[in-house]
Amino acid sequence: MTGAGRVQRVRTGALTGLAVLALLFVLGLAIGSRPIPPVEVWRALVAFDPGSDLHVIVQALRLPRDLLAVSAGAALGLAGALMQSLTRNPLAEPGLLGVNAGAALAVVLGTMAFGLTSVAGYVWFGFLGAGLAGVAVFVLGRAHDSGTDPVRLILAGAGLTILLGTMTSLLMLNSDLRVLDILRNWQTGTLDGRGYAAAGVMALALLAGGVASVIVAPALDALALGQDLGRTLGLDPRRIWALACLAVMLLAGAATATAGPIAFVGLISPHVARMLAGPANRSVLPLSALMGAIMLLAADILGRVVAMPGEVAAGTVAALIGGPFFVHVVRRYRLVQL
Repeated sequence: MTGAGRVQRVRTGALTGLAVLALLFVLGLAIGSRPIPPVEVWRALVAFDPGSDLHVIVQALRLPRDLLAVSAGAALGLAGALMQSLTRNPLAEPGLLGVNAGAALAVVLGTMAFGLTSVAGYVWFGFLGAGLAGVAVFVLGRAHDSGTDPVRLILAGAGLTILLGTMTSLLMLNSDLRVLDILRNWQTGTLDGRGYAAAGVMALALLAGGVASVIVAPALDALALGQDLGRTLGLDPRRIWALACLAVMLLAGAATATAGPIAFVGLISPHVARMLAGPANRSVLPLSALMGAIMLLAADILGRVVAMPGEVAAGTVAALIGGPFFVHVVRRYRLVQL
């Protein structure tokens, strides 16, 4: 494919994705245990009436839920693309650095030790746990001479993830029923009842991680050709890896803290983006964020429909859809060499 053809394909894919995301966002405001007509949804957004229960449902419950699904999905997609580029491993995902496991353990500790029951309270523990786990993996996984050995980083992340996951399970098994119920809902990846506080924190983390990703994207493309060539071009692999890992910690840590451990979104989104854009991170990173937002929002909406008037958590739906879809991607398409 020529350069002009690829640019056109990326542009078409991005516009189509934005249209799909906009449609899903409207559906997310209208669909639920109590369906709301699109006209009433529009009125709730532009002419809010506090006396209308339908308007309250849209503004207080479904709007922050949609915003969280979009921002958390985008963060997971972006973090997944960064991880796959960093490790040059097409099966990498955000949890590979132990970030998700660290955030989960910190949330459990914060809930048990301090009685925190709201997302706005324990999200900061999630950030702390994600950051400490990411730093630990980066330190433990450093090669003595280069500091950027992908294999050493993967092994350190896998080992720490197992250790932290075991500790989390032990703590949950020994917690009281009130804490266990909160953590059970959080671990399934449900987005219900999170509120504007969680959506706001997630949006800020996405902004910070997105800025870091934009800065590091050209350097990652250069390092994909080899570290020696990167150094010849004046790049510092240590600094690039540190900035990229910081972005992953912000993105995946915030998504895990606010929405729970959600699998497959960060794994699949980069592959879909590469089908449209090729291997260049400048195009793959934003497209991966867009695909992640679409996937998590679609999973949340589908979870409301399949068990109406109840619902299935978005994290569960994402796993059920993501597994077979990823197998389909691997079988049908040749994965782009990172």
